[in-house]
Amino acid sequence: MSQDYNKTIRACFTSYIVQAIINNFVPLLFLTFEKEYGISLSKIALLVTFNFGIQLLVDLISAGVIDRVGYRISMITALALCAIGLISLALLPGLFSNPWIGLLLAVMIYGAGGGLLEVLVSPVVEACPTNNKEKAMSMLHSFYCWGHVGVVLISTIFFVLLGVENWRILALLWAVVPLVNMISFFKVPIAPLVKENEGISFRTLIGKKIFWIFMILMVCAGAGEQAVSQWASAFAEEGLKVKKAVGDLAGPMFFAAMMGTSRALYGKYGEKIDLQKMMTYSGILCIASYLLISLSPHPALGLIGCGICGLSVGIMWPGTFSMASASMRGGGTAMFAFLALAGDLGCSTGPTLVGQVSGIFENNLKVGILAAIIFPILFVISIRYQQRSKA
Repeated sequence: MSQDYNKTIRACFTSYIVQAIINNFVPLLFLTFEKEYGISLSKIALLVTFNFGIQLLVDLISAGVIDRVGYRISMITALALCAIGLISLALLPGLFSNPWIGLLLAVMIYGAGGGLLEVLVSPVVEACPTNNKEKAMSMLHSFYCWGHVGVVLISTIFFVLLGVENWRILALLWAVVPLVNMISFFKVPIAPLVKENEGISFRTLIGKKIFWIFMILMVCAGAGEQAVSQWASAFAEEGLKVKKAVGDLAGPMFFAAMMGTSRALYGKYGEKIDLQKMMTYSGILCIASYLLISLSPHPALGLIGCGICGLSVGIMWPGTFSMASASMRGGGTAMFAFLALAGDLGCSTGPTLVGQVSGIFENNLKVGILAAIIFPILFVISIRYQQRSKA
């Protein structure tokens, strides 16, 4: 592979760090928004719903648009929206009599950018002339995890040194990352994803049984990951009786670090490993981690279960992308867009199920997480079915 395409892949890696910034920075400020603007936590929590809702909408409508305007313009637009959204986060709330409206507009702007990145980055890497697609894809997705770790760690250090009241400065500093990366996409080469006249039509794509198996796998991958990740901080606070800052470090950062480790290890040694077998073993390990989290009588063991869950789910999302690309040659932008849509649907469904079931059982998070074990179980069943279909 030429050095130029190495630059393309590095720019894509940075794009997933951008994705981590826009998804994980604002949740660190929920209590700050409540105190500073007098907004209820229930309304603040809607910001996350709108973020993923906008990303789902963009996933749904982007396929045809991206193919018309091209990947370069689409990547530049996505990164510009992320930067503008983060800048707006610092500026817009103060321009409205109701600050929540300003926050919502900022989230909608960077949510649109995040949705485009979700659809764009994986196929851009897939199109690069690499020797091992699965290895490159796993390494790519590991950068989201390291971005998540970095956002929590750097933001926590910033708040300790300069005070959380200066969060607007940090939002502007985070906006520099997508701005610099946007400039790089004016120059790096982008290979065509599908050769002319070789792509699969949308009607043919959705008519394939294997396509719907991969859609189920993506829903389960997203749900299995976020059902624990989104509640890891609350689980750490509740179980270990620690402050929120400690809960953020012990819960979601531990989860993200373990998930990133599994993706990085596969990215380094992936060519020596059977992807389908690893996906099956990962699903089984994920089931075991859910049982440890929900059934362990000791909070510390439950927290270890969160880390094991992060380790187990790491390969599920990028692995499904790689398997789908290999199984449906010529799927093109439409395939990646719908896989991203299914993944984001899982990302919202998993945490919602945990929250609803926990609420029924007097806010017992263990029961909620136990209910969500259906997702890794369905993942393993679907992988086995996909293997038999391929055979």
